[in-house]
Amino acid sequence: MAFVIVGVLFIVMKVAELGPVAGWSWWLVLSPFPLAALWWWYADTSGLTKKREIDKMERRKAERRRKNIVNLGMEDTRRPRQ
Repeated sequence: MAFVIVGVLFIVMKVAELGPVAGWSWWLVLSPFPLAALWWWYADTSGLTKKREIDKMERRKAERRRKNIVNLGMEDTRRPRQ
């Protein structure tokens, strides 16, 4: 996502002729977009995206279980939380 944001900033700076980006070639200005595509390809093929999704789902499940136990009044208040 950072590559896309940098790419959009470069395009805005190039069109508005701001800073050193105004003198750069369009190939250099547009280079963050292929880098973003490469990063997304790597994240998908390495399993990084799926791992983050599974971790997020497990955190939601644990929080839902904890809330249900508290709502049912089954929370053990004698032991400190881990």
